Amino acid sequence: MTKDELYHIISSGESETIEFKSGFNNEVIISLSAFVNTKGGTVIIGVSNKGKVTGISVNQEIIKNWINEIKQKTSPSIIPESKTVPIDNKNILVLSVNEFPVKPVSVRGRYYKRCEASNQQLTTDEIVEMKFISLNKSFDSFIVDTKISELNNDVLKIFHQRIEQSGHYKSSGKIITDLAKLGFIQSGKITRAAELLFDTHHTTIHIGRFKNPETIIDDIVIRSPLIIAVDEAMEFIKKNIRLAYQFTGELQRKNRWQYPLPALREMLLNAIIHKDYRNPTDVIIKIFDNSIEFSNPGGLIGGLKIEDLETDNYQAKHRNSLLAEAFYLMGEVEKYGTGFIRIRKHLKDYPELHYMIQDLHDFLRVVIKSKKDVPKNVIKDVTKDVTKEKRLEEVLNLVSKNKSISTKDMAKLLDVTMRTIMRDIETLRDKGKLKRIGGRKDGYWKVIDENEK
Repeated sequence: MTKDELYHIISSGESETIEFKSGFNNEVIISLSAFVNTKGGTVIIGVSNKGKVTGISVNQEIIKNWINEIKQKTSPSIIPESKTVPIDNKNILVLSVNEFPVKPVSVRGRYYKRCEASNQQLTTDEIVEMKFISLNKSFDSFIVDTKISELNNDVLKIFHQRIEQSGHYKSSGKIITDLAKLGFIQSGKITRAAELLFDTHHTTIHIGRFKNPETIIDDIVIRSPLIIAVDEAMEFIKKNIRLAYQFTGELQRKNRWQYPLPALREMLLNAIIHKDYRNPTDVIIKIFDNSIEFSNPGGLIGGLKIEDLETDNYQAKHRNSLLAEAFYLMGEVEKYGTGFIRIRKHLKDYPELHYMIQDLHDFLRVVIKSKKDVPKNVIKDVTKDVTKEKRLEEVLNLVSKNKSISTKDMAKLLDVTMRTIMRDIETLRDKGKLKRIGGRKDGYWKVIDENEK
C-alpha cells in the first residue's frame, strides 16, 4: 500500500473493509477476526476513528509481538500482513487479512462479523451456518430417521419425469439409484432434502388472502412434499389474484395476470430453497388487493446484501444446496442463483408494479405491490436498475470530466450509497482502470489508458 493509496483510504473513512485504531488493543484483534469472517479487510493503526493521523511509535520487534498476540488469541490463528507507512512524519501500521476459507474464526471463544463499519457478535445460528458453508455442507444434507420405503412413490415418479424432460440429468432408470448418486440418499439413509421433497413433513407453506391486515378472506396450509407443494401453492395464488383479458385485434384474447406468474413462481421457489428449516416458522405468503409478499425464515447468507441482489452479477450461496439441486434438475431454477435477476426481467412488462426485498435478519421478505400505493421517494423502477458494470462506466465518466470530484458527489450523482461508490472505486483500481494521485486535499483521479498498462 502506497502513501497515496493510504491517503485516499483515510479520506474515505471507515467501511466494511476498513477500520481505524489509534493504538494496538484487543479491539484490533476483534476487527481482524470480523474481517476474516466476512470479506477480508484492513486495520490501520495510528489513525483516530475520525480519520485524524496520530501516528504510533513502533519497530519490528513490537510488530512481531503484536502479530504473535493476534495469532495466540484467535482460532484458527490469524497472521495478518503488516506494513509500516510514513505519513506527515508519523508512522502508520497497516494490518491486512483476506477472508478465511474455513470459518468462523474466534477471539477467545467469541465470534464476530463485519457489518457496515462496525463489528457484531455472531449468533449461535450464524456460527453454525458459517461452519456449514465453510465445510461445503448444508442443513438439508444431514441424515434423518425417515426410511426409503416411506417416500411417496407418486412424487418420486413426478421427479423422475421432470428431470428426464429438463435434460439436466441422464437418469439410470432407477430413481433410488439416481437419488443416491445425487446425494439425496447417503449410505442407504435419507437426507433432510429427500424427506422435504418426497415425503409428508412437518414444515408448511401458509398462504392467506387478506382484505386488509386484520381481515383474512381465505387461507390454506400446505404440507405436501415440496415438489408438488409448489404447484398447489401456485394454484391457490392464481385463484386469489386478478386476471384481465386484453384484445389486440387478433382472433384470440391475451391473458394478463395481476402479477407475472413466472416471477411469483421464482419468489416461491426462492422462499422454499433458502428457508432455514431449523426454524419451525412457515413460509408465509400474504395476498392483498394490490400487493403480494413472500416471507421465509432465514436471512441473507455468505455476506450477501440487498444491494447485491439488485445487480446482475451477484454470487449467490445456497442455504440448502440439495433442494437447489433438485429444482435445478427439474428445470425450475438456475443452479447458480439468478432468481432475483429473472424476477426483475419478468417485471419489465409490468411498469405499474414496485418490487422490493427486505432482509429482516432472521427472515427474508419479497414484496410486489402497485406503485400507486408506494411513496414516490421509495420507488426504484426495476426496469431502470443500473448494473454494476454500467455504473463502473459512469464512475469513470465522472472522473474523466472532473478529476477532483469527491466520492460524496459521485454517490449523489449516481443515486447510490457512499459505500457502493467506494467498492466501485476499489474494483476499478483492482482492474487497473483508475488511480488516485496525491493526498486527500490536493489529490485527483486519473483514468488509466490501456496503453499505459
